[in-house]
Amino acid sequence: MTYSLRAPLAMLAAVAFFSLMDAGLKTLSTGYPPFQVACLRGAASLPFVLAWALWSGGVASLRVHRWSLHLLRGVLGVTMMVCFVYALQTLPLSTAYSIFFVAPLLITALSVPLLGERVGPRRWTAIAIGLLGVLVLLRPSGEGLVSVAALAVLVAATGYALSAIAVRVLGRTDSMQSMMVWLMAMIAVGAGALAWPDWVPIRAADGWVILGVGVAGALGQYAITEAFRVGEASLIAPLEYTALVWGVLLDLSLWGVLPDAITWLGAAIIVASGLYLLRRERVHVEAEHP
Repeated sequence: MTYSLRAPLAMLAAVAFFSLMDAGLKTLSTGYPPFQVACLRGAASLPFVLAWALWSGGVASLRVHRWSLHLLRGVLGVTMMVCFVYALQTLPLSTAYSIFFVAPLLITALSVPLLGERVGPRRWTAIAIGLLGVLVLLRPSGEGLVSVAALAVLVAATGYALSAIAVRVLGRTDSMQSMMVWLMAMIAVGAGALAWPDWVPIRAADGWVILGVGVAGALGQYAITEAFRVGEASLIAPLEYTALVWGVLLDLSLWGVLPDAITWLGAAIIVASGLYLLRRERVHVEAEHP
């Protein structure tokens, strides 16, 4: 495999693994409370992520320098996972993905007050158009997707955006291994503690689904880390939108549903805005570092 293909292929693999993981989460969400599913996701992936961290960086790579930001990511991780799992109880994967695609727009918008970055008028316009796409998906007329589930996806996307910004700051002092391992551990312990009062005994038949969630989540995390390690973010990030293809295929094959025209329209607006935003980001970086 040539070096030029390594990053995009790793990104495509990461999206595929995460989509399969989400299909497993959706399957589990019909029989277990959201907090318990979030706990199972963290606990199932933790052994694989820990093994990779120890293999790639040793025990020293798990050292934490900024516990406050790790704890913040833990809270955001539990919130994001619980909200997303809750939404999957009723929303198709493709619809949940379409709404969640607002996350890159939120990262850019939040980087202004939280990181002091400068965002020009063209990128603000792209963000505004993307948010319009979210409104199309939500259908505020009351006939469509304005529901607790849809709003839960927005909360999950906001949590993801805040966590991504925290990673930018943490990356200055802490290793990728420590960020991955401690996040999975905090999701497992935090969500598990909140799930304990209503814990549902795990059925033996779901053991393979839980194992699949753990393996797919760990492989997806490794693949996306590798993609961003060897590739340019502005070139490989657009491949995240291939999740919509996986969402449609999984919805059709597992649950027999397809997105309607309004969902396609809203998704198209958000994806187009995100792609334009990434293009402007690349232009901005090239202008600063000719």
